[in-house]
Amino acid sequence: MTKTRTAKALSVNKAKKPKNSLAPLTKLLKYGHKYLVPFIISMVLAGFGAVCTLVGPNKLGDLANTISQGLMHGSMDFDTIASIAIFLLVIYALSAIFNYVEGIIMADVTQKVSKNLRRDISLKINRLPQKYIDKKGTGDLTSRVTNDVDLIAQALNNSFSTIVNSVTLLIGCVIMMFVTNWILALSAIVASLLGMGLMSLIISKSQKYFVNQQRQLGKINSQIEEDYNAHLLVSTNNGFKDSFTAFNKENKKLYESAWKSQFLSGLMQPLMSFVGNLGFVVVCVVGAILCSNDIIEIGVIVSFMVYIRLFSQPLGELAQAMTSMQSASAASERVFEVLDAEEMQDETQKNKVLDANTVKGSVVFNHVNFGYEPGKPIIKDFCLNVKAGQKVAIVGPTGAGKTTLVNLLMRFYEVDSGDILVDGVSVHDLTREQVHNLFGMVLQDTWLFEGTIKQNLAYNKTDVTNEQIVNACKLAGIDHFIRTLPNGYDTYLTDQLTISAGQKQLLTIARAMIQSSPMLILDEATSSVDTRTEQTIQQAMDNLTKGRTSFIIAHRLSTIKNADVILVMQHGDIVEQGNHDELMQKNGVYSSLYNSQFTKAGSVVEE
Repeated sequence: MTKTRTAKALSVNKAKKPKNSLAPLTKLLKYGHKYLVPFIISMVLAGFGAVCTLVGPNKLGDLANTISQGLMHGSMDFDTIASIAIFLLVIYALSAIFNYVEGIIMADVTQKVSKNLRRDISLKINRLPQKYIDKKGTGDLTSRVTNDVDLIAQALNNSFSTIVNSVTLLIGCVIMMFVTNWILALSAIVASLLGMGLMSLIISKSQKYFVNQQRQLGKINSQIEEDYNAHLLVSTNNGFKDSFTAFNKENKKLYESAWKSQFLSGLMQPLMSFVGNLGFVVVCVVGAILCSNDIIEIGVIVSFMVYIRLFSQPLGELAQAMTSMQSASAASERVFEVLDAEEMQDETQKNKVLDANTVKGSVVFNHVNFGYEPGKPIIKDFCLNVKAGQKVAIVGPTGAGKTTLVNLLMRFYEVDSGDILVDGVSVHDLTREQVHNLFGMVLQDTWLFEGTIKQNLAYNKTDVTNEQIVNACKLAGIDHFIRTLPNGYDTYLTDQLTISAGQKQLLTIARAMIQSSPMLILDEATSSVDTRTEQTIQQAMDNLTKGRTSFIIAHRLSTIKNADVILVMQHGDIVEQGNHDELMQKNGVYSSLYNSQFTKAGSVVEE
């Protein structure tokens, strides 16, 4: 149960200056420390594969020289040619094997890290305060679990090994080129320095756009989730234009950040291609001059042509890997923002216990103050003494603080000051799990998961009998409908199975009956049912609330006429208190609210 409007207001994230791109990657490496050994083995294998590739060009030069000399002298040394060819075959085969094994190891590491990230985010969310969930929004959090973790997985699987392979090739190429001929080596390297400088500049400029892209992707996910969940409402009110306008606004922002990041990163590949081609030209020109002066043989030029390809290729791969790493850095920043978020207070040391089977159900609000935002109180010095077994109805206009009271009672939010006591025990001395076990809840928004009706009704209960389930459904007035379904109580609930909003509400009411908690919270529990069904539910609710302390939030005041105490709230304060008859006699706020619901043609319709 959340403060939706407040959550909406807080969900607008202001653009932030991107943080150090290396910090999230460092956290990612620390997070996966248990896989450090296979990771290092994988990187070593990638290095070995690169080294094997580096040996080839030098032998290709020897092969070219042997063939050239054979052509000049009219006789080929086939033994030498065969030995060099076999050597090259072995070297390139080893390189392929090293890269294959490295790929298998990294795929395994990647999937395990991704699985652990998703698991830890899921566990973390259960330890985060409700205000954090409200602030971020479910769409944004979903994007972090799916899109951001997928980006991290792609980077782990491809970029790290590519970087190691490319760096090894670059360093090895430089060494081998200088060993082969220092003049050609200098010529090739100078031609490549320009491209490396430009690549560094592009990387530094494009990082902020990758961060914005991931942040905007989370926002558009929230927008899509909201529109699709409310599709029927949007359709009913012909709100497609407004919905599309809002979506298009976020989509345009995503397009702009994605376009800028991809445009800048896209410059790297053609830039590196240009650098490689420039290197070819320089080597050919300088090599021709050296060869014509008998300083080098033709085999040296052949070797350098391969080395230039090996030198420029990893530059391009390195540029692509760095682009991927930038995306992974932005994704890691968002993932670890959740994992590093401040959790709810650890309650393992709390030893106070209230047995749900023996709780009487007296509840005291003692000078409670609360606001969703600092300096903006909603509940002000709220005091209330509820006796065990009383049925307390809370009414008032929207925004009066009715649902906020329930949020505080269930400890979804913590009070700013004051205290709430159950049977004389502060709820802050109990763990949240204990507090939740004391209350059964039926909310205005129904929640059913994919599973059988029986599984939905017995949610999180292991000792429920079929007889208890059927009796609860009979009391809720839903048993007949369930038996008309193809498989009765074993019918599997999916999106394809059409169930009305009222029937869903009846199922959640039956679920609350099965929970059999000592206290109840009913937040607009009959809002989705027709008048006849409401009467059936009301009788069931009377039976359910008998002997149990109940808090009923209601706008349909006809459903709470038999409440022991009716609290009329405005702006976080109780402005009237009493039973239905007493409040009607006062002719105050409650009387005005009640009469407004039953006024027709200027007269009050008696029920």
